[in-house]
Parts: sequence; C-alpha cells; structure tokens
Amino acid sequence: MRYARFAKGAVTVAVATAACHSLMYAGFAGARDSAAASGDDTWAGAFEFLLTTAASWALMPLLLWAGMLVTRESGNTALVLVGGSVWVLLSGYFTDDIDRAGGHIPLPALAAYVLLGTAVAGAGPRPDDAQDPEGRSPGPQGR
Repeated sequence: MRYARFAKGAVTVAVATAACHSLMYAGFAGARDSAAASGDDTWAGAFEFLLTTAASWALMPLLLWAGMLVTRESGNTALVLVGGSVWVLLSGYFTDDIDRAGGHIPLPALAAYVLLGTAVAGAGPRPDDAQDPEGRSPGPQGR
C-alpha cells in the first residue's frame, strides 16, 4: 500500500470540499440577500444561485486535479471524474440544506465524500505500472 498517496488524496479532497462548500454557502447567502433586496420578484436571486452552483460543480474537479498535481501525483483521472460526479450529486441533493441561513451539508455526508475521495485517490496507478522512457508497456512482452 502507498500510504503517502492516500494521505495526499485525503488532504486534497478535504481542502477541495471545504473550498467548494464555502463557495456554495457564501454564494447562496448572496442569492438570498439579492432576493430579499428586490422584494416581490419571483426570479430574484436565481442568477446568483445558478452561478454559484455551476461554479462549485466546475471548481471541484479542477481543485482535485490541481491538488494532486501540486503533491506530484499522477494518474488522477479516476479521482477527478468520480470526485467531480459525486460532488454534483452530493451538493445537488443537499442544496436545500446549504441554501438556508446557517445551513451546511450534513457532516456525515461530507465525511463520506472525503473517505470516498481518499479511497479513489489512493487507488491510482502504481509506479511499476508506468511505461518506460521508450514507451514500451510493462510486462514480459514489452521488455
């Protein structure tokens, strides 16, 4: 087992989760304030709400990729795809929880997301799976 990759994945996923959750919390608060300021308009705050949601959904895979890149880990496609997709589902499901004053995604759901992301990050390619400099694949047929 490569514990360093798991640790790097855990830190990356936790930081990305905190950043995207904070973005949604602050953005939804701004959308509520915009809706309250405009009064009776049915669509007041909708633009801010949609922009915040889209930004969070786009930011999560980017942060996962950048975090693992900064920690010098390669082979992060599964983490980016799975982490981004599950974040869309998780934050979409708990939108009503975040979109109230003082609201947050429940801690057990966030912890489960970080654990899932850590497991996927740790399941990346092993160093012996890499190709050699001439581009031959590993194994007896490539050598």
